[in-house]
Amino acid sequence: MPTSPELIATADAHSAHNYHPLPVVISSAEGAWMTDVEGRRYLDLLAGYSALNFGHGNPRLIAAARAQLDRLTLTSRAFHHDRFADFCVQLAELCGMEAVLPMNTGAEAVETAVKTARKWGYRVKGVPDGRAKIVVAADNFHGRTTTIVSFSTDPEARADYGPYTPGFEIVPFGDLAALEAAVDDDTVAVLLEPIQGEAGVLVPPPGYLAGVRELTRARNVLFLLDEIQSGLGRTGRTFAAEHEGVVPDLYILGKALGGGVVPVSAVVSSREILGVFRPGEHGSTFGGNPLACAVALEVLAMLRTGEFQERAAELGEHLHQELAALTADGRVTAVRGRGLWAGVDIDPAVGTGREISEKLMAKGVLVKDTHGSTIRIAPPLTISKEDLDRGLAALREVLAA
Repeated sequence: MPTSPELIATADAHSAHNYHPLPVVISSAEGAWMTDVEGRRYLDLLAGYSALNFGHGNPRLIAAARAQLDRLTLTSRAFHHDRFADFCVQLAELCGMEAVLPMNTGAEAVETAVKTARKWGYRVKGVPDGRAKIVVAADNFHGRTTTIVSFSTDPEARADYGPYTPGFEIVPFGDLAALEAAVDDDTVAVLLEPIQGEAGVLVPPPGYLAGVRELTRARNVLFLLDEIQSGLGRTGRTFAAEHEGVVPDLYILGKALGGGVVPVSAVVSSREILGVFRPGEHGSTFGGNPLACAVALEVLAMLRTGEFQERAAELGEHLHQELAALTADGRVTAVRGRGLWAGVDIDPAVGTGREISEKLMAKGVLVKDTHGSTIRIAPPLTISKEDLDRGLAALREVLAA
């Protein structure tokens, strides 16, 4: 078996360098723990950016996938299959909506939401052709397609990919007055993350999402919520917007919907809004495939019990109490987040986010950095309190060194 350095060197020689992963090579995983090719174990405090909300190799999800693998994996949407109807019904019910349009990746779902909003704007709202505008927030992260990076404010995500797609206006996140000023007669939608993950787990001011909901309703504008990272239990509720009692016009979902087994994404909305599509106007060969539906149906069954949301709320309260205590000596300058999701700003004098992540890796704990001196903590919702405390103890040791 090749060693970790050998595998990393081979990957570097034969793959595009569009990622800078930590120097660890994982070969197996279970629950909140991963094991590398040398047999070293690591506590996973990232959970695949929330794709692994239910842990690695969750027995219920693996069993659902294995059972479906023996029956049917793909038909394309040229034909019906026997898992599709239940998937659509149950996902719509979870969201309190009426209709589902399934895709595969989060970026595909965001693109689908953008197309939905524009088509709705032209066919229903009556915006003149070619003038539809969508208002978005600065520091957003909605994906990597050319259209999505067109409204990114992150130079690394955006640079050298022009010419950029027009039709978007960027306003500061959390600034309701700026958003209101940006909405005009050509505005068809406001697209937001309820908590900005890639930006460092930024939580908007209290009342912001409720204010956006009120504004969009009053101005006949769709409210699109990207709950790809924040949704499906991560923040202690099924959706992060629930903390403000907000229901959007359209949910954008992904990551945890596939249980860390297969990529599954979807937009979920009303029959009226998704009814703007006619056959042939949008689609995906793999979107809503039988294997994806089988795994997602098990995810939905697990979420209906509420146990994972409750666990994220309880352990999340403990997590944030412990992290807040780290700000006492100034080595941690700020902590943000909700539920089992936190952005931790490290004093640059102590180290960069990358350096802290590497030191934690040496202690058997895996996190990931973002934006200089920030690390993100988002363990599987199945993590035990003992393991969570083990990870927090390692962070304290690294900061004290």
